[in-house]
Order: sequence, then structure tokens, then C-alpha cells
Amino acid sequence: MRVDFDPGAMSGDAFYRLLTSIVIPRPIAWISTVTPDGSTENLAPHSFFTVASTDPPIVQFTSIGRKDSLRNVEETGEYVVNFSTEPMLELINRTATDFPRTVSEFDYAGIEREPSLQIRPPRVAAAPVVLECRSHVTLRVGNSTLVLGRVVHAAVHEEYIVDGRPSAELLRPLTKLGGDGWGTLGEVLHLSRIPYEEPPSP
Repeated sequence: MRVDFDPGAMSGDAFYRLLTSIVIPRPIAWISTVTPDGSTENLAPHSFFTVASTDPPIVQFTSIGRKDSLRNVEETGEYVVNFSTEPMLELINRTATDFPRTVSEFDYAGIEREPSLQIRPPRVAAAPVVLECRSHVTLRVGNSTLVLGRVVHAAVHEEYIVDGRPSAELLRPLTKLGGDGWGTLGEVLHLSRIPYEEPPSP
């Protein structure tokens, strides 16, 4: 027997809690940005994150409401996606607080920066992978804004690369679940795709 949920009869917050408990696990984009005058560097996790295009390379994160990351991207056109890893859980959670725009999460959480190569916002020095992005387009959808950014530079610490690509087992990605739940990689299953074969002619 199923339990039915009618979004039209529920508050937005209630259906948000339902959706974020269903669409799991979600990769976390740890987004670093800078204010237009360069006075404050911001850092915040966004768990609505995915690849939007591979050619050109475009990644997407969603801002629910008008958060500092969104404002900075809109005003500067630049941001960094820092890869979120299991050992960084406590630091990432500390940057999820709704700070005033004038407060730098880098400074508050004691997170070391490193300069980006192509854009102004700094990268998280300890992040094993970083994607430097320039805004491609932003799109308002309901109470949210989709931010699509073209990847202009990617960098991976060499110790995380196996056979020419980053290794999931070594990266130990951190994911978001419903409520206060966070997910880790767990067991990795390897299964090749089955190629389609034309049926034999009669």
C-alpha cells in the first residue's frame, strides 16, 4: 500500500523535504565565489548539482532562493566547483550556515585558499578536483535559479588519477540525503553495458 502526497495540498517546505528524501544521493558542488569588489570570498555547498553538457563542458547547480553564491555569480559571471569529499564533511557543513554576504566562509571555517588559473574566485586548496567556471546562462524556475557555467579549466591532484581519470574510490565523494543525512560512496559496483545485437536474419 502506497502513501500518496499531493503537492497542491502541501506547503512548499513539506514537499521540499519529501523531494530531497527521494532524489538521493545528490553530489555536492562546493561553490566558491567572490563579491564584485573582491572584498569577500564566499564558499557554500549546493546539493542540486549535475552535468548539463559535455561539448561544450557545462555544469549546473541550483540556488533555492537568492543566496550569496547566486548573487556573486550574477554580478561577476564566475565561480569554482570544489569537489566535496568525505574527510571534509565537518568543514563543508560549517560553510552551509546562512551567513551575511560580508562574511567569508573561508575565514570562518579556517579553509585554505589557492588561486584559480582562469577566474577570480579562489579554489579550496584541499579539494582533490576543481572546476573553474564562467556563467553560461541563469534560468529562473519557480522559487529557484538554475546556474549553468561553462568549465574553462579543470584540475585534479595527480594522486587521485588512475588510468587517466579520477578514481571514485580514491576521491571518496560526499553526497547529500534527506534532512540532516549525508552519504558516502560505499561499495562500488562495476558492470559493463550490454551492446545491442541485431537479431539474426530469418
